[in-house]
Amino acid sequence: MKLELCKVAVRQLRFGDKTEAINGTLTINKAELEALLLEDEHLASVALELAHPGDSTRIMPVKDAVEPRCKLEGPGEVFPGFIGPVETVGQGRTLVLEGMAVLTAGRLVAAQEGIVDMRGPGAEYTPFSQTCNLVIVLTPRDDVKLHEAEQACRIAGFKAAHYLAVSCKNAKIDTSEIFDFPPLAKAMQAYPGLPKVGYMYMLQSQVLLHDTWVYGVDAKKILPSLLSPTEVMDGAVVSGSCVSACDKNNTYVHQNNPVIKALFKRHGKDLNFVGVVISNENVTLADKERSSSYAVNLLKMLGVDAAVISEEGFGNPDADLVLNCTKAERAGIKTVLVTDEYAGANGASQSLADSCQEGTAVVTGGNANMTIVLPPMDKVVGDIGQADVIAGGFFGSRREDGSLEVELQAILGATNELGFNKLGAYTI
Repeated sequence: MKLELCKVAVRQLRFGDKTEAINGTLTINKAELEALLLEDEHLASVALELAHPGDSTRIMPVKDAVEPRCKLEGPGEVFPGFIGPVETVGQGRTLVLEGMAVLTAGRLVAAQEGIVDMRGPGAEYTPFSQTCNLVIVLTPRDDVKLHEAEQACRIAGFKAAHYLAVSCKNAKIDTSEIFDFPPLAKAMQAYPGLPKVGYMYMLQSQVLLHDTWVYGVDAKKILPSLLSPTEVMDGAVVSGSCVSACDKNNTYVHQNNPVIKALFKRHGKDLNFVGVVISNENVTLADKERSSSYAVNLLKMLGVDAAVISEEGFGNPDADLVLNCTKAERAGIKTVLVTDEYAGANGASQSLADSCQEGTAVVTGGNANMTIVLPPMDKVVGDIGQADVIAGGFFGSRREDGSLEVELQAILGATNELGFNKLGAYTI
C-alpha cells in the first residue's frame, strides 16, 4: 500500500470570511464551522478559540487532538467509520495541514482530561505547545448521557479537522512524503540479510470511556489484527479514550505514530519492517491471555525476529504488556517495550504494576508522578474549575495566584508511550 502525505505548512491561524490556506496562514470561517458542528443535536454550544506557540494561554481540559487531513486520491476517506465510509484506507494521496492541531476541550467527561500550556515550564512537556491550535470548547446538552457526550465531542474533532483539510484542497503543497508498504508476500522476501521486525501496537480498550476505535469499531470487540502502517496514518485508528492525559494516545498521535515512522526510516537499512499487529488491552485475566496469545501468534506467522511493543495507559495494562513480552520472548522473538512509569513523586516506587525476567529491553517515556508548578496564564480556554480533580491534580492544586501544582500526569502527552513527547536522554 503506497501512501503519499501531501503537506501544507500552517504557521499561523486567524478567523476570516473564507476557510483557506495561503502562504502559511490558515484562515477559518468561524461561523461556518460552528454551524457544522452544531448540527449534532447532542451539543448545546460550541466556541472556537485560537492558541499559538508562545501565547500566555492555558487550555484545559483537553479531550483529543486531531491533525487536519483528507483524501485527495485513493479509496475511502480519513477517519473511516466516522467521516468516510468503512472502506480500507492507507493508499493514494492524503492532504495534511502540518503544524496545527484541532484540540477539543471543555468539561466533558469528569476528571480525566489534560492541560496544554502554550508557554512556560508546562509547555516544555507537551508537544502541543509547538502547534498552532484551533481549540473547540464543547458543551453537551444536560440531558445527554455520558457516553453520548463523549461520542459527540470525539466526532466533532474529526469533523472539524476534515472540514479544514477539505477547504484547503487547492492550497499549494509545500512538501510531500511517500510511505510504500508492500504486500505481505513481498515484504517477507525483501532484504534477506536483515532481521524481520514487527510492531505490536497496544490500544487502550479496558472499560467504557477507555476506548480506541478501529475502522469505527470499539477495540474491546476485536481480536488482535494485522494492519498496514499506512492505514494508521489515514485515521483507521482513532482515540475515544478519557484517561490520564500524559500517556494517552490521542488521535493526532495515532496519525503520526513515531514508532511506525522510525521503523519505516530504518526499513531496508538495518531491519525489514514487516507489519503492525494491533492488540487490545483487557480487564479480565482470561481476556488478557487470549489477546496476548493471539497477538504473539500473528507475530510468529509473520516470521519476525524481533518486535517493538508499545503500551497505552498504566496499572492494569501493565499486565497485558508483560504477558505480550513474556510470550513473545518465549517464542524466540526479541522484544523492546515502550512504556512510562508511575514511580511516585520521588521516583522510589515500583515503576510498573507487573514485571518479568524476559523484559530486558525497555524504553521509558518518563515518570508521570513527578510534580510541577504551572504559573498563571493571561488566558484560560476551557474550564479552570477542574484543576483540583483532573487526573494528576489533587486537593490544593489550584493556588490563589492562579498557578497550578500538578503531576506530569495532567499534561497532555508529557510521558507518551509511543515517544510522542518532549522528554529524551543522551550520554556525555
